[in-house]
Amino acid sequence: MAGTEAMRHTGWHCAGLRWNTGTGGAAPEPALLWRHPVHGERLSPLPVGRPLAFTTGEGRTCVGVRRGGRHTPCPAGAEVPAQAVSAQCPECARLDRSHSVAADTMADDPRPYDVYLAWFGPGLIKVGITAAEREGARLLEQAALSYALLGRGPLMAARRAEAVLGSALAVPDRFPYAAKRAARHPVPSPERRAAELAGLHERARGLVGLPESLTVRDFAPVHHDAAFHLAGLRPVEGVVLLAGGRTVAGRVVAVVGPDVYVDVVDGRLLLVDARQLAGWPLVGAAPDAPTTASTAIRPPEPEGLF
Repeated sequence: MAGTEAMRHTGWHCAGLRWNTGTGGAAPEPALLWRHPVHGERLSPLPVGRPLAFTTGEGRTCVGVRRGGRHTPCPAGAEVPAQAVSAQCPECARLDRSHSVAADTMADDPRPYDVYLAWFGPGLIKVGITAAEREGARLLEQAALSYALLGRGPLMAARRAEAVLGSALAVPDRFPYAAKRAARHPVPSPERRAAELAGLHERARGLVGLPESLTVRDFAPVHHDAAFHLAGLRPVEGVVLLAGGRTVAGRVVAVVGPDVYVDVVDGRLLLVDARQLAGWPLVGAAPDAPTTASTAIRPPEPEGLF
């Protein structure tokens, strides 16, 4: 179902943005996720050039919990703050983290995990882990401009490798998201990114404390230029601050991680954080409607590590 179709019908709520990793040589592509209490879930692709025009409903509600491919709605239908990064209420967030790799509460996960080095900007390289079956989707979600896999192994081996890089090479496992957003303008060349990643990858491979069960990978950088469309993008004139009954209308010119860059009707380039779209009922607006949502140059980042 196209996003505009979902917006025309009651009961559909936006659940944020998802990235596929591309199949058959196709480039990765972002899509908006929609949920309905009866009709389930739908995705609407969000390619560059697509019109995006919506008006928010009167309130934003908790998106519930998704686990094992199954979505459980919030039992309380709790409201969440209009501009919060998280679209979960405290109770659903606690339930989510009770069985989470990120929160170290899922140590029995039998799936293989990849250890990666992700490049976000000069001096902004982090280490992280992701389930191998996700095939790089986590790096697209995190807005990594480039990355390289260091190794693959069981979950605890991947966690151990992540800790070794942190202690031996002072490689962090997270950065403030605002720093990552700022570092992507202007976009450094793929060659510069690859050179920085290659140097750290070589040092990491030589560490004595890497687990034996981790299969170390040769250096093979992956760049997201074709997926993100950042080349030549002019400076953003504001970040949208969502509230009830506000309209955004324009065309998508780039999508980076959760950030959707929209060229609105009055000529401004605005950024919509799709993490903050989650939980809103959205109604389709006219493509030439004026944008009435407020904007800020640097909005607060209440959950700034990502």
